[in-house]
Amino acid sequence: MTVTSKMNSVSRQSVVSRLGPGGLLYSANKILAVAVPTKEEERWRGKDEGVLLFKRWRRAPASAEPAPVPAAAPSAPATAQPSELLKFLAINALELSAPASDALLKSRSSEWFQLSGHPGSLAPAGPGTVWKRRAAGDHPAHNPERDAYEALAACPHMRSAIPRYYRELEYSGERFIELQDLLHGFRDPHVMDIKMGTRTFLEDEVSNARARTDLYEKMVRLDPNAPTEAEHVSRAVTKLRYMQFREQRSSSAQQGFRIEAVKLPGQPPLTDLQKVREPQQLTATVARFLGNDEHARKAIATRLREIRELFEQSEYFKTHEIVGSSIFIIYDDERVGAWLIDFAKTRRVPEGTQVDHRSPWKQGNHEEGFLFGLDRLINTIETAKLPQSDEASKEPDVSR
Repeated sequence: MTVTSKMNSVSRQSVVSRLGPGGLLYSANKILAVAVPTKEEERWRGKDEGVLLFKRWRRAPASAEPAPVPAAAPSAPATAQPSELLKFLAINALELSAPASDALLKSRSSEWFQLSGHPGSLAPAGPGTVWKRRAAGDHPAHNPERDAYEALAACPHMRSAIPRYYRELEYSGERFIELQDLLHGFRDPHVMDIKMGTRTFLEDEVSNARARTDLYEKMVRLDPNAPTEAEHVSRAVTKLRYMQFREQRSSSAQQGFRIEAVKLPGQPPLTDLQKVREPQQLTATVARFLGNDEHARKAIATRLREIRELFEQSEYFKTHEIVGSSIFIIYDDERVGAWLIDFAKTRRVPEGTQVDHRSPWKQGNHEEGFLFGLDRLINTIETAKLPQSDEASKEPDVSR
């Protein structure tokens, strides 16, 4: 998330406030101001400047640089202007000669990108941006995720609920989209990736009614008791049967969301969360994520309610199913953010069909349960019983 120093009418009390979801500066009780992008940040919205800027920021040849001091980090120029400081930070943080190369995608994808479910497909591209590789299998002329980001970026309701979209580009024969790096500016934050919906597969993925032996074998490996007697006899199941079985093994089918991964400060990501499916397990996982931070709980819940309201007002989502998308939540000691991400499986529904995103799915109605899950996610966050430290227990419970 890009953080700026330019604010509209910021109270002097902002010293003890936080930068909240969607660029909101907030205190314990109220929103104080909205962050405004600086001119330097606006430069990154241009379609052709990204690679050129990166080339200008390359390090000089080793012979032209002073000998480095062992174990000491370089320091910024004492009189650095904002643009110079951005260049300095980009050089020393990324140390790259060009963004999104194959080597970069393999060596620079950090645990954050692994956490968000895109190993090998995301890479840092510039100050506060990432490049995301086009989904495998997409036709060169068909990029559903790009189309969704472009439409939502133009939507007055949804543009603030998604990462900022910059452009689509080609590099070394591959197509990428450039997006806002949501982790930019956070310091060792708490991160949670939540897959939304009661259905996370496309209808055309399960249109073939042929029973398959390989899917039966996969099902048995996961749960030997899952197949019916008839399925055991035939030793085959359909793709639809297998996919619904997968959804039922997590909290997706019943709750409309599942926790994909959690990252706590100073700890490796938790990604083995497939068995977190019961309401009490979900609540306990959310409580662990929030710690005893009631301010973060309130800000996250407020942001999710805002996303829900914007989603419900959007004309785009009245005619599109949003399959396999996620809510990405981040907070540290100063900031809180939550965004809707991942649109590779977003599709326009057939002409004359409208979806409300809460109704149960039946083959052909294109409901995916996104809002059904968001309702329950908000309730889970608001009702989770947080652990209280000695100091926190002396304060009133501001969540009630």
